[in-house]
Order: sequence, then structure tokens, then C-alpha cells
Amino acid sequence: MTNVIEIQNLSKSFGSNEVLRDVNFNVQKGEVVCLIGSSGSGKSTLLRCINLLETPSGGNIVYKGDNILGDKHNIEKYRTHLGMVFQQFNLFNNLDVLGNCIVGQQKVLKRSKQEATEKALKYLQVVGMDQYKNAKPRQLSGGQKQRVAIARALAMDPDVMLFDEPTSALDPEMVGEVLKVMRTLADQGNTMLIVTHEMEFAREVSDRIVFMDKGVIVEEGHPDEVLVNPKHQRTKEFLKRTLK
Repeated sequence: MTNVIEIQNLSKSFGSNEVLRDVNFNVQKGEVVCLIGSSGSGKSTLLRCINLLETPSGGNIVYKGDNILGDKHNIEKYRTHLGMVFQQFNLFNNLDVLGNCIVGQQKVLKRSKQEATEKALKYLQVVGMDQYKNAKPRQLSGGQKQRVAIARALAMDPDVMLFDEPTSALDPEMVGEVLKVMRTLADQGNTMLIVTHEMEFAREVSDRIVFMDKGVIVEEGHPDEVLVNPKHQRTKEFLKRTLK
């Protein structure tokens, strides 16, 4: 399998606060990787560094063999290859569902309105939101908004989908509908990097689980290795608190 993204010795500090320290890992094509760990362990910061919403303090991010932190790299072009799904949906309230899924395609990828519409409708159908195409975000539940956000990201045809705790802002009964969509995407072979507190979901869908603590990767491996038979004491303590 080929690495789509390779993280080498990545570090990130906010002033004197070192949030990431010497992080090394990769994401391979077609792989689903779940990042787990306590709040403040650096998971979301790592995700935000990967798509350069935060600028790393040191290290390399290699995308398809290219160090995107090098001087000559086009960051905007790189970002078009990453689909980002946030905790808070980040939909445009003045646009309807279809408009939300079209605008990025037209502005960033320069697609025609017809092509963008076809692509948007295709992915709205995948997430079960095509019948809401004319609704405004304020008319939708949290779970529906998040499914639209996922369709919007997919419509850009990214190489990697990044999910930053996509269910953490949802009411419990809405969590299932979003996780169901993500399971479908995993089954379809999408490359996904997911920050999540949903342990059962991580166990079911991920090819690999990465456990972070205090800005470093403590342990990574197959879900059965990390969740059922962890090697490190810190991992054991975390799982004891979180696994029911």
C-alpha cells in the first residue's frame, strides 16, 4: 500500500506550550485510522496541522512523496486534496443544502454549475440528505447538518477525509446516523483519518488505532491490539476509563 500522507517528526507549540512532540505516522491509501486519547492530548491539533489550519513548528508533512512544508509548495492546492469535517458543521447559513455542497466545487475546483450540482446530488444521496437539498441549515437537526457537511467534503473528491470529533456536538440519538454514514464510507474504501471518542465505532471501522497522550503517540496498531491487549500502562489507564 502507498502512503498518501506521511508525518515526520512533527511538532507544534503555542508559545511555551508544546502541544505536539516528534510525531511520526502515516496514512495509507484506503486505510481508516482513528486517533484516540484524552482531551488535550493533541489529536485535533495534529489534524489541524495536517491540513495546515495550524502551521507546524517543526517536522515534515509528506503528501504523495512531496514535503508540503517546503518553500515551493502550493498550500491551497494541497488543501483541495483533503476533505475536512469539523465538530460544528461550519455550513453557510445563507445557502441551502445544495448550495453548500456546490460553492466550494465552483470556487476552488472551477467546476461548472452542472458538474458541481451532479456531484453534490450524488453525495447527498450517499449520506441520505438528497431530499433536503432545498432546505436551509437552520431547518436541519445537528445530525442532518453533519451529514451535509460530510457530503460537501466528499463532493470535492478528496484523497483523504479528515474528521475532527464529528459526533461530539450532537445529541446522543443523532450520533448513530452520522456514524452509520462514516461506516458506509469506510466500507467503500475511502481513506479516512478520524479523531473520535466513540470507541466501539473505532474498533469496528478502523484498520489502525493511534493512541495519543500529552502530544506524543504512545501506541498504535490494529484495533484488537490497542483496545483489547494494549502494551503501555498509559493506554490501559485510558481504556479502563473509556471502555464500557
